[in-house]
Amino acid sequence: MSGYLVSDNRKVTTHRFIEMKERGEKISMLTSYDFTTAGIVDSAGIDGILIGDSASNVMVGNSTTLPITIDQMIYHASAVARAVKRALVVCDMPFGSYQVDRKEGVKNAIKIMKESGCDALKLEGGVEIIDTVKGILDAGIPVMAHLGLTPQSINKFGTYAVRAKEEAEAEKLASDALLLQEAGCFSVVFEKVPASLATKVSKELTIPTIGIGAGNGTDGQILVVDDMLGMTKGFSPKFLRRYADLNTVMTDAIGNYIRDVKSSDFPNSEESY
Repeated sequence: MSGYLVSDNRKVTTHRFIEMKERGEKISMLTSYDFTTAGIVDSAGIDGILIGDSASNVMVGNSTTLPITIDQMIYHASAVARAVKRALVVCDMPFGSYQVDRKEGVKNAIKIMKESGCDALKLEGGVEIIDTVKGILDAGIPVMAHLGLTPQSINKFGTYAVRAKEEAEAEKLASDALLLQEAGCFSVVFEKVPASLATKVSKELTIPTIGIGAGNGTDGQILVVDDMLGMTKGFSPKFLRRYADLNTVMTDAIGNYIRDVKSSDFPNSEESY
């Protein structure tokens, strides 16, 4: 496999994430939810692939991430894991799978790892879930943390607006990030927080930070693949850069197919047995 900008084809590990931060190399991440897309993303040379609980929105059409289940996440994650040869594969633990208590969180984390084949798990929250995070880490499972806008807590926040703009919340984010690092998390995602804050905390941490709507001072970036490829419409947050317009490409291609079927142009003699 030869990645687009990759000379090192070794499997990416959590340790290599930390090495990339140490040498100042930015980390590239995207989401994927299926075998075909994950294979393309991986072969392009991405460093990490997240099976986000955003599958609830992107793949199923729910308005929030809350409804997706453990078994549904395993379904998506196992498909992605089968396709990936190089990238680090991280799976979100869905809402309700780790918030109850440490014992249940560890049990569900082990289930996801055993049945999905992914490399690590991602959990939202800081001090509130630190005991469960420690339990999962003690079970030998790598954990990526997630602070700032945590979509699983949308009903608590009541909005998807930028988080940690006020001093108290900014101080808590910095404190939580350090706590998660000390617990043993290998990286942390900062979502929709002021760029100055994300940059400051990134410099204070020894583990890499991955930003989404957190400016350019983090150690890496992640976007939802369907958004950055322009497959989705009507979702245009400030942090999103669209690298293609696949919605138009796909619509045109399907329209051409419909036309050819209606006109009996497809299939032609060369496409028939």
